[in-house]
Amino acid sequence: MNARSAWLSPDGQTREDTRVTQTGALTPVTDIKGRSGVLPGSENGLYRVTGLWLNGTAGGMTATVGVGRAVIQSTVARGAYPVAVTDPVPLTFADGDSQYGRIDLVVLRIYDHAHDGSGRAEAAVEIVQGTPAATPSAPAAPDVSLVLFTVAVAKNTATGTGGIAWDTARVDLRPTTVPAGGILPTRSDDTAPGGYPGHYRDVGDTLQRWSSTAWVPYPKGIGGIVPAGVLTTGGYPGQYRDSSLGQLQRWNGGTWQPAVPGPAFASSLDAGSTTSTTYTAALLDTSVAALTVTFTAPPSGSVIIGLGARMYTKDSETASAHMSPQVTLGSTVVWAADDERAASCSGAVNTSVSTQLRLNSLIAGSTYTVTAMHRSTSSTVVCWFDTLYLRVDPIA
Repeated sequence: MNARSAWLSPDGQTREDTRVTQTGALTPVTDIKGRSGVLPGSENGLYRVTGLWLNGTAGGMTATVGVGRAVIQSTVARGAYPVAVTDPVPLTFADGDSQYGRIDLVVLRIYDHAHDGSGRAEAAVEIVQGTPAATPSAPAAPDVSLVLFTVAVAKNTATGTGGIAWDTARVDLRPTTVPAGGILPTRSDDTAPGGYPGHYRDVGDTLQRWSSTAWVPYPKGIGGIVPAGVLTTGGYPGQYRDSSLGQLQRWNGGTWQPAVPGPAFASSLDAGSTTSTTYTAALLDTSVAALTVTFTAPPSGSVIIGLGARMYTKDSETASAHMSPQVTLGSTVVWAADDERAASCSGAVNTSVSTQLRLNSLIAGSTYTVTAMHRSTSSTVVCWFDTLYLRVDPIA
């Protein structure tokens, strides 16, 4: 029978008919299979999920698995098994090995004689005992079972030696499942993909949407600002986030950039000199190899470049000292240093001079470098530059 229907056949409804047509508490993972898991919920809504919790007995080797509901998905032909644990189930763990520790599983398991030949037709909460080893690992889970917890049993662990240290030995692995279309509450280490684009899940304090390839924080859907620490890669160009330093950033498709760039600023209080009659970035008598500042071109493609210094021409009233910006994009010179764009000074007395220039036609989003360039109008006159600065302000 290729097509099955529940509550329709006049010849009787099989157990498989009932399971494979279940459309209730089952998060889709394919077009016909669902996600195995525990149904979420807690008294007064305080916790994500309390069903089937493992409560260990302090100082001992016993524990109980509490009440709860779950669904365990099997093959397409067998369908999904709904399970309800209505009374706590007691469990007793074997004592620890004398030499090595081990890791046990606590599982919710389905026995179905019609498919597994087990002679049983029931659900059971069981311990699957691991193998002691120097570096123990959890055993494989039985077929058609739901792993609830791992429990580490250290060597020589027994009731007489203090029993299992439940707070550190117990690891909660309970997956969750919800009705189709419901928001799935889950853990941050849950790597399972979504069942369909538009599938939502809640991880910690973040609502996420499955995009068909990745879980994307929900602010994408409403254009909101993503909280700090939530998103490493943007979901789309134009998405905004709050950085860990409190800076508003915008995703440009490849990197996060300041939403409001600039101003960019660099300065030096270390005086330097030159007698070069051609523009040079390097000055003598200073530890600053070159004064530079980088900036990201704004959407307008225009910026204001400001520069200045305290200058003088040693022992000369006729020679001039020039300081001009050079702008580069990578290795390409966009603006070469030029006297027309220079802050200039003549005289043997320190004089503070500055200038501001507008630069247009920049490539928005590209990173440019401004370098302070210097020259003297005479190769025999030493020109001094002190308290130098560069500043770039974006124009909206």
